[in-house]
Amino acid sequence: MATIISPQACVDPQAEIDEDVQVGPFCTIGPDVRIGRGTRLENSVTLSGRVTLGADNHIYPGAVIGAEPQDISFTGGDTQVLIGDGNTIRECVTINRATHKEEGITSLGDRNFLMAGTHIAHDCRIGNYVTIANSSMLGGHVRVDDHASISGCVGVHHFATIGSYSFVGGMSRVLHDVPPYMLVEGLPARPRCINIVALKRNNFSAESIKALAEAHRLIYRAKVGLDHAREILRGNGMLVPQVNELLSFVQNQQEGRHGRGRERRRAA
Repeated sequence: MATIISPQACVDPQAEIDEDVQVGPFCTIGPDVRIGRGTRLENSVTLSGRVTLGADNHIYPGAVIGAEPQDISFTGGDTQVLIGDGNTIRECVTINRATHKEEGITSLGDRNFLMAGTHIAHDCRIGNYVTIANSSMLGGHVRVDDHASISGCVGVHHFATIGSYSFVGGMSRVLHDVPPYMLVEGLPARPRCINIVALKRNNFSAESIKALAEAHRLIYRAKVGLDHAREILRGNGMLVPQVNELLSFVQNQQEGRHGRGRERRRAA
């Protein structure tokens, strides 16, 4: 199919737009923007700064991608936003480009679903198959691993990490790293149980689910300590790969400041 650009859109002639792209009325596209095949921009989408969109993304009205980071120390420079393939970015989502404090990249992987009003701050890195519900906000330098889900009206502290296959309950205040495979909620958010729904939906074995449940009990209920929990799990034959990943994550979290492993990077 041919590329369709509304005559009411403002598209810089230096922008690179692939085949089969649709650009709706009142969109604004800057000179350093690249848009991949099959991507669809509804009306009133703004792409500014250095932004690269992959294929088959769908961006809804009012979204602003690539605006300067909301960091008072930012003095300009060639930072960017990288977005993969097949993402759904709903109304009024904002994704800011990066600062120079890390790699200079704010990124979104493939097949993610960002609901209306989501804010992705500078230097965030979002993996694949992530869902973030309405009006949730990620502070700068946050990491969200694959298959994580964040419910509505959640605030995530900068430099926090959201582990894979985890779930953050609605209206939670995430001050600490969220371990993989866990369901967390609260003010501040704390692990409550394993994310059994995601584990079953993604065909985790019954053995892995049972081992993760026991690991949760030992770490967060019995509070036996990480080393002791590891020995108990080893003795019971429950050190499956997912449990090892969880234990490594918690170890890294405890070595960081304020329950956030990546705080060590900011100090560096």
